[in-house]
Amino acid sequence: MCTTCGCDDHSPLRIDGGGLHSHGQGETRSIPVEKDLLARNDAHARANRERFDASRVRALNLVSSPGSGKTALLVATLERLSGEIPMAVIEGDQETQRDADRIRATGVAAVQINTGKACHLDAHGVGHACEHMDLPKGGLLFIENVGNLVCPAAFDLGAHQRVLVLSVTEGDDKPFKYPDMFRTADALVINKLDLLPHVDFDLAACEAQARRLNPEMTIFRLSAHTGEGMEVWTDWLRVCRPQTQQANDQEELETLRRRVSELEARLQRAGLMSS
Repeated sequence: MCTTCGCDDHSPLRIDGGGLHSHGQGETRSIPVEKDLLARNDAHARANRERFDASRVRALNLVSSPGSGKTALLVATLERLSGEIPMAVIEGDQETQRDADRIRATGVAAVQINTGKACHLDAHGVGHACEHMDLPKGGLLFIENVGNLVCPAAFDLGAHQRVLVLSVTEGDDKPFKYPDMFRTADALVINKLDLLPHVDFDLAACEAQARRLNPEMTIFRLSAHTGEGMEVWTDWLRVCRPQTQQANDQEELETLRRRVSELEARLQRAGLMSS
């Protein structure tokens, strides 16, 4: 079945080309039940989120069908934000490390997960990948999922937001064909806008479908190839970024000032301090 852990003998999970993660011997299940599987995945997702929050990392799960330009968008994004925001990437593909190599060429650290026969990443695998990297404290962690508009919709990875990438070459009827993915996405990036004059894609119709399924969705129109619309996208990512340490320090300072003011007022009321 497609809703598999991706970390077992039937569908070996490899991180950066390494071997199968060992779960121990002798563990068997006669009938895998999807409900139980998703419950276990959700537990791992909560643990991942706790890890991200503890490191002040904002994690984004990038999902799409194959060929949407997801990796190209990610490379263009990293190049624009490099040196400004700490970033790291977890790459998901069934085979090869090509996408991780493309990310590393930008100077940003990347860990590749190869899922074997599994058609999606799961929270357990993402947790293992985090053990092989330094999380970008105060920054952004991009998790590029396996290209698929079906299975990844069911699996929470522990990311704070899900970003769906759709290219104009795929057809404007994708939202109603794959409603679960569109309902669960926080943002929609319509990519390859430079090809719009050459394809039969109704931009307004596609966005209308997406908004019927998910009225709160943020929609971006851009071309990772030409750079059109990229600034609006990167500005949104800047807002997504966790508070900087400076901002945290300022907040703590303001809290201390309020406490001092309250203590001084109490001392004055008790006659222990002159105004």
